[in-house]
Amino acid sequence: MKKLFVLVALFLLVSLGISGCAQNQEVNAPLGVAVEFTDHAACAYIAQDKGYFEEAGLKLSAYESYVTGTALAAALARGDIQVAYICLAPAISAYANAGVPIKIVAGTHKYGYGLAVNPDKVKTVEDLEKPGIRIGCVQTGSAADVALNKMIDKYGLNRETVLKNVQQMNPPKQILAIKMGKLDAVFIPEHWATMAEDCGFRMLLTAKDVWPEMQGSVLVVKEELINSHPETVRKLVEASQKATGWARQNPVEAAGIMARQLQSAGDQVFPTDVAETAKQLEITSEIMLRSMERLEYTTEINPAIVQETIDYMVSLGYIKSSFKAEDILDLRFLK
Repeated sequence: MKKLFVLVALFLLVSLGISGCAQNQEVNAPLGVAVEFTDHAACAYIAQDKGYFEEAGLKLSAYESYVTGTALAAALARGDIQVAYICLAPAISAYANAGVPIKIVAGTHKYGYGLAVNPDKVKTVEDLEKPGIRIGCVQTGSAADVALNKMIDKYGLNRETVLKNVQQMNPPKQILAIKMGKLDAVFIPEHWATMAEDCGFRMLLTAKDVWPEMQGSVLVVKEELINSHPETVRKLVEASQKATGWARQNPVEAAGIMARQLQSAGDQVFPTDVAETAKQLEITSEIMLRSMERLEYTTEINPAIVQETIDYMVSLGYIKSSFKAEDILDLRFLK
């Protein structure tokens, strides 16, 4: 009987040891992370800056910034990127069109886009239909483009007329074009929309005016990461929630962190053809604070809004067919 007790005790100790090792291995699974080069991904930049990822036992094998959500979506297809802080629309496109096996595990913010205009050329939304008005927007299928189309619907504008006036370019190019007098309006993501104001433009509309409860960006992970390392995903969501809560409680400090992080990361993400000039675009704490006040930072996500976005992208022809929001959502890790 005594031998049996000893054997059982040894078995339990070994089992606990193996379990503990497996859990530690899971939490420490190296993560390739991609983030947007905007304050949309504030929780990621802040979590990295304040060491929340490290505190959670998460090891990042890569941490890459992308100047547009569509470029980030393309990176998701690579094997070394398992996690992305990305706008909802390109995440949906990556899942529906490219077949990238991802799940949305949390939100990061609502809203985050704006229509900024030259007040001498554009005084009302209807002015966007005028011949010769030059409108900057990110490429077709981007979140800014989807929101632009939503604005066209809401205000009863002629889609064909407005889209004829659109010039597709990435956000830093739009800001440089404003400075050179080559654009009259931009429909652009934050923080760039607020930077347009510093170039003399006026914010005519924000995403909140165009699309109530609009889901801005989301945290997505590859399905294989959930299946093989669910504890790692839980830690990732917790770190994101912690950073989001801290940013909401400390907006001035959060803006300072974002200004420093983005200014530092700029050298790596600006396209080569605008890199030298773009370096002159100073991202200040004041700009970041004004910009971040236009977003609602929350990790909560409304499946109904995700479904609305999916169906709207189908109506625009950006994805081939609709699917249930539940197919791309996995919200079990949210507290």
